[in-house]
Amino acid sequence: RVLHGHLRRIPAFEGPRVSEAVVIGLGQLGRVFAGGLLRAGRTVVPVNRDDDMAALVQRHPAPELVLIAVGEADLHTLLAALPDAWKPRAALIQNELLPRDWEAHGYVDPTVISVWFEKKKGTDAKPLIASPAAGPGAALLCQALTAIDLPCREVAPGNELLFELVRKNVYILTTNIAGLKTGGTVSQLWAQHETFARQVANEVMDIQDALTGVVHDRNALIAGMLEAFDGDPDHGCTGRSAPARLARALQHADAFGLGVPALRSLAG
Repeated sequence: RVLHGHLRRIPAFEGPRVSEAVVIGLGQLGRVFAGGLLRAGRTVVPVNRDDDMAALVQRHPAPELVLIAVGEADLHTLLAALPDAWKPRAALIQNELLPRDWEAHGYVDPTVISVWFEKKKGTDAKPLIASPAAGPGAALLCQALTAIDLPCREVAPGNELLFELVRKNVYILTTNIAGLKTGGTVSQLWAQHETFARQVANEVMDIQDALTGVVHDRNALIAGMLEAFDGDPDHGCTGRSAPARLARALQHADAFGLGVPALRSLAG
């Protein structure tokens, strides 16, 4: 087309740019989040354990989010290996997570979500309470979960996030470890074995205080744990990971010189 003696270039039509979200680890949780991100209008780039991340980062250099959904045992290896271009976009969802885990690898204020829904093979995800999320990608994670009917809420980084992480750790470790002795459900644990459950919870909180360098409000943590109990009273206390959680808790206790007699009584 000619306009006033000059050629005018008509640009080719380009549709709206769709943001990408990388999901590393496609187990039960990773697939839930991938489904939510798709519902939220993102293009999901799946990454499996043996994929070449250096090659992938060349093709996807600036995703909106890089969700790390590997198992707890693989977290530190993955954090160390994550390409530099993806590190500022990292989002963490692991259990037993604390700031020391990402700070050890030089990450500063990553996106973090404390997952409060259960997903088992062959069943839909079942929420206990709303999952709190903090950091640059918190809004997107909440948008993704809300899109698949899982409650989520944004919290502030720093102390508010730390409380939520410790709260989840107290819930997981208390129920798993106490359940090695009591079995049953979380409601039965509290109704029938409250004294023992409180002993275990207090020792778990001793360890969490030592790991974080913060003295937490124990009444608030117990109340937070009981809120989750009420969210799913029939939730089983123990699982396959319970012995490993006890072993890790005792390793931490040994490192900080903590007695934790209730936990030690379960190790034999």
